[in-house]
Amino acid sequence: MPELTESQIKEEIMKLHEAIYEKFKYEMTYIRPPKGEFSENTLKITKQMGYKTVMWSFAYEDWNEDKQPDETTAKKKILDNLHNGEIMLLHGNSKTNTNILDSVIREAKAMGYEFKSLDEFN
Repeated sequence: MPELTESQIKEEIMKLHEAIYEKFKYEMTYIRPPKGEFSENTLKITKQMGYKTVMWSFAYEDWNEDKQPDETTAKKKILDNLHNGEIMLLHGNSKTNTNILDSVIREAKAMGYEFKSLDEFN
């Protein structure tokens, strides 16, 4: 988004906002810059549009459908990097994530971690 004009940024965000609302009836208030790429300008525009920018504190290469890690490796990587206040970025197109998510959540809870929405931290 840093290379886009102000009107292009707004158009991209509103397309996403409308798609999320249409599919889930959820009004977006948070935004994560695609690929984590942002500039002072994109932050300013998204803030003016009423969004709070949120970044992640954990991610791994799970977005590439041609390079999916095996389930054991992915689960270990996720669980070994758990930390308080973590914002975990897992991509929904990852079949590995889909297959392990339930057990990751169960094991994290067994370790004493809780899952909360961003609204619960504000």
